[in-house]
Amino acid sequence: MNTFSNDKSWKYSNFIENKYFKFDQDQIFSILSKNEIDNAYKVISRWENYSSTPLENLNKLSNELCIKNIFYKDESKRFNLKSFKALGGAYAVEKISKDKKNIIVSTATAGNHGRSVAWGAKRLGLKCKIFISEFVSESRAEAMRGFGAEVFRVEGNYDNSLKECIKQSKKNGWEIIQDVAWKGYELVPKLTMAGYAVMMKEISDQINKNKISHIFLQAGVGGMAAAMIAGCARYLEYIPKIIIVEPESAECVLKAVEKNSIVTLDIKKESLMGGMSCGEVSTVPWKIINNNCNFCMSIPDDKISDTIKLLANSSFGENKLIGGECATPGIISLIACFNNIKLKEKLSLDKNSQVLLLGCEGNVDENLYQKLLNE
Repeated sequence: MNTFSNDKSWKYSNFIENKYFKFDQDQIFSILSKNEIDNAYKVISRWENYSSTPLENLNKLSNELCIKNIFYKDESKRFNLKSFKALGGAYAVEKISKDKKNIIVSTATAGNHGRSVAWGAKRLGLKCKIFISEFVSESRAEAMRGFGAEVFRVEGNYDNSLKECIKQSKKNGWEIIQDVAWKGYELVPKLTMAGYAVMMKEISDQINKNKISHIFLQAGVGGMAAAMIAGCARYLEYIPKIIIVEPESAECVLKAVEKNSIVTLDIKKESLMGGMSCGEVSTVPWKIINNNCNFCMSIPDDKISDTIKLLANSSFGENKLIGGECATPGIISLIACFNNIKLKEKLSLDKNSQVLLLGCEGNVDENLYQKLLNE
């Protein structure tokens, strides 16, 4: 096994401490209520083929880094969608479509959210229209078509696909199921986040008497990160240190936390972590993330391929794990922290630390996964 803690090639790009941190459960529940979080678990846990995804112990990596435990939530085994996104979009489709007949649902996506919406629509016998940018792979598009969705490819980036989705949905009377919030559109993103919080319910049951000291949360527009923060408030009796991780080319949460207000980035280069390559944090997640995360950091794409291979050949733990490109940031950033003494001390990472990482997806883009696995 590699000596990760002595390999300076595992690095981070940017790091800040949140000057405005003050974990406030009441404030969090004013955005995403206990009832909304509990109801999502109640509904989703009754779905056919539901089961908790595994919480793996990366004992080889924790031994290498000399910390107590590293828990890795393996979302590659979430239904047949291989991603935590299965919990959000499909749940929102079910809630929004209730008592409505013959509706058509629509969304814009970089891949995983659209797959969840398409799957949720198929479960309920609804038609589904999905808008993707020119950067979304054809294999992702085919996966969504496999659930019966009609897929439209739009020139430009994700924002262009979202604008086109909104335009066509208004024109045709389609019901938008989007994981991004904007003025006047907050219910569906809240429902989506409530679905994601199911992960934290499962984790709280799986860790037994262990106490999580640190949680590394990937952020694109911030939905999953905010949902997990809300899940911590709901299901844990203590507050772990919360670290947000983003691609260096799309650190919109980091910049927003730094300025204490939402900023819009002009992304010059798309990250390999396509689902996290976002230029602006969504308004609803921002209300939770803003004051309730301790730190933000960003990472380059350099170690994505290595991390995927090391997961696959059981270098981090006893089991071989299938982790896609967006499942890697927690591992990369954690190892990077151990290669910087000041940062390690800043985060209070030591022999008693019990770290939670989210393996948020498997090989959802099979072609890209194989490419990165064989590099």
